[in-house]
Amino acid sequence: MNLNERLNDDMKQAMKSKEKFKLTTIRMLRAAVKNQEIELKRPLEDDEVLAILSREIKQRKDSLQEFQKAGREDLIENLAAEIDIISVYLPQQLTEEEIKVIVQQTIQETGASSKAEMGKVMSALMPKVKGRADGKLVNQAVQQFLQ
Repeated sequence: MNLNERLNDDMKQAMKSKEKFKLTTIRMLRAAVKNQEIELKRPLEDDEVLAILSREIKQRKDSLQEFQKAGREDLIENLAAEIDIISVYLPQQLTEEEIKVIVQQTIQETGASSKAEMGKVMSALMPKVKGRADGKLVNQAVQQFLQ
């Protein structure tokens, strides 16, 4: 079952079990996917749906940080619940240690030795961790090893 079908099935299940918040979140995800399909005029592959889900979760995490700074507990709760729901559809996230190992391997593969070559490392690295690691964490790890 592909990711799009899984979203549809989970939406139906949320309707049957009357989970309004989960239903609303899944509908929002499906709308984002559908908008991209309309824009591209074709059905999306799993990796494209995954990219959309990653983008949606990143937006929520950024908003969550801002709401925490502002002390908006009412909004924090909802965003945290949405993040939990969206996370179910993403692959298992890499730990910091796993990211560091992949970064070290990629640096060795590319032969990079300074921060000036960071772009070369990042372009080789991001396809390896796509959807499984936050870009900020990856960027920080690369900077740490290229000092």
